[in-house]
Amino acid sequence: MGEIVNKVANSKLVTIDLEDYYPAGERVLFDIKQWLFQELILKEKDFRESIEAFDWSTLQNSYIALTCSVDAIIPSWAYLLITTKAVPFAKKIVVGNLTLLETTIYQEIIQNFDISGIENRPVIIKGCANKPIPASAYTQLIEKILPIANSVMYGEACSTVPLYKKPK
Repeated sequence: MGEIVNKVANSKLVTIDLEDYYPAGERVLFDIKQWLFQELILKEKDFRESIEAFDWSTLQNSYIALTCSVDAIIPSWAYLLITTKAVPFAKKIVVGNLTLLETTIYQEIIQNFDISGIENRPVIIKGCANKPIPASAYTQLIEKILPIANSVMYGEACSTVPLYKKPK
């Protein structure tokens, strides 16, 4: 009986799992409705007092999505004022929802992603993540690797979906 050889481990195949790059830190949906008068109107003096009274250290090392869940007109300076207080504690701040937050986080990750080791090699982009990887992160990754990869597949090594093969 011959030796069992793992052909996948010995191949030039590169697997990229975006879940491996998921940064640690709590994701916080920070709703400012609590600081609005009757959850409708932003009164500047009261708003500023609420911001000053808040313990910003509770957001240490977190990723923050600033939002307002009620139908109120919020001047853009309000989010900027909150940001001035949160910046010393937060890793990232966006105005929007948690999906936008994750998208923004992954834009930076993929922008800084080192692709030097995949030139002219087949690449598998691993799917089935247990963490909230936004769909746009996968498209951004493909945009980045397509010019240099020999081929791109999606899934697991045992069952991939072919997406691209470099023309000969």
